[in-house]
Amino acid sequence: MFAHIEGIVADKAKDTLVLDAGGVGFELTVSASTLSASPAAGEKMKCYTVLSVREDGMELFGFATREEKQMFLQLKGVTGIGPKSALQILSALPPRDLAVAIATGDAAALSRAPGVGKKTAQRLILELKDKVTAEEITGLPAAGVSVARNDPAGEAVEALMALGYQAAEAAKAVSRLDPMPATADEIIFMALKGMSS
Repeated sequence: MFAHIEGIVADKAKDTLVLDAGGVGFELTVSASTLSASPAAGEKMKCYTVLSVREDGMELFGFATREEKQMFLQLKGVTGIGPKSALQILSALPPRDLAVAIATGDAAALSRAPGVGKKTAQRLILELKDKVTAEEITGLPAAGVSVARNDPAGEAVEALMALGYQAAEAAKAVSRLDPMPATADEIIFMALKGMSS
């Protein structure tokens, strides 16, 4: 119903944001990351939105980025995960970290989110592993490596995918590196070495 709302930040609270758009104050339920990304009261902001309709009422959820909105929609599509739980997960893990945790099967990382136990984390991995895109994992467009991102780990995952590795496999190989090398070339070399052993 509402793809996004652009307006003036009228009020901010613990998990809500009020945007004044055209004289109407829209109260949005938001994640911690969207709240921290929002400007001060009186400044302009654009929020991507999802309207949740239940028997006992409606709630409008707001997101600072399209990526966060997309991840929210994927999360609430998982069995047993409602909108509030999806938002708590996004408050604990930014979309990219969440995508990597899902792709690599890192249940421990997912369990750090409030209300997510071991079983829920495993369900998230099972139901979303094939839906997480390379772009969500790397933060880069699927078409190719963008050096402007200046993110060696993301560039390395993209390069490994260009070599024919699956997104989840590439992300897992890169996330296992400890300590993380400084350059994309070193990351690729070490990841390939790890995958061949």
